[in-house]
Amino acid sequence: MCRHLGYLGPERTLRSLVYEGEHSLEHQAYEPRMTRGNLLNADGFGVGWYHGGEAVRFRRAQPIWTDASFREVAGAVRTRCAVAAIRSATVGFPVDESCAQPFRSGAWLFSHNGKIEDYAGVEGKLRLLAGDLAEVADARAALDSAPLFGLAVRLWREGRPLGEGLAEVISTVAGLAPGRYNLLASDGTTLAATTWGDSLFVHAGGEEIRIASEPLDDDPGWRAVPDCSLVTAGLASGVRIDQL
Repeated sequence: MCRHLGYLGPERTLRSLVYEGEHSLEHQAYEPRMTRGNLLNADGFGVGWYHGGEAVRFRRAQPIWTDASFREVAGAVRTRCAVAAIRSATVGFPVDESCAQPFRSGAWLFSHNGKIEDYAGVEGKLRLLAGDLAEVADARAALDSAPLFGLAVRLWREGRPLGEGLAEVISTVAGLAPGRYNLLASDGTTLAATTWGDSLFVHAGGEEIRIASEPLDDDPGWRAVPDCSLVTAGLASGVRIDQL
């Protein structure tokens, strides 16, 4: 199931975040080490970053290693915060750019690594819980991640902090259906992530924080996050891991 990463720190190019490292996100697209149930993450990719305080996004429905143009452009784009994801589509959902993550609403970026079991049986309930999100186009995408994003946006709009919003999404969906719910989000100044059925690692060193489904290199500073955990991270506050 998919792979994602979040970055917070000094300004860096998107190319360095996505393509550098022995096990970069691009490498994980065709040779993941810890993914469950699939051999490739070739059904699309996306990168979201911040420019002038606004969230900007690039998505495609093709494998990331086939997009030479994005690799070139990524070397010219610099950011202090980013969320990137590569996709392995769940059977029954389209391979379409609208399904590639991260999703975006305002300054929020969101990625879901996993799947909802028996999604057809709970989709209606989840979309009802998300409420009126007519202005959040990504919440209407044709896959199971969309209502999770919709619910998160509703909670953030109601004033929940980034991490608390993700934790409440987990509590809600896990009470309705089993599944794998590794979520990752950013608001431009902080990162939050959950582990629920899949791998996640954190690397905090120097002035930067990276959160990734798999270590991007063999640096011993990568720390595995226990299952059923919430990670919240900020440059001033550091990294905090709490049990869900």
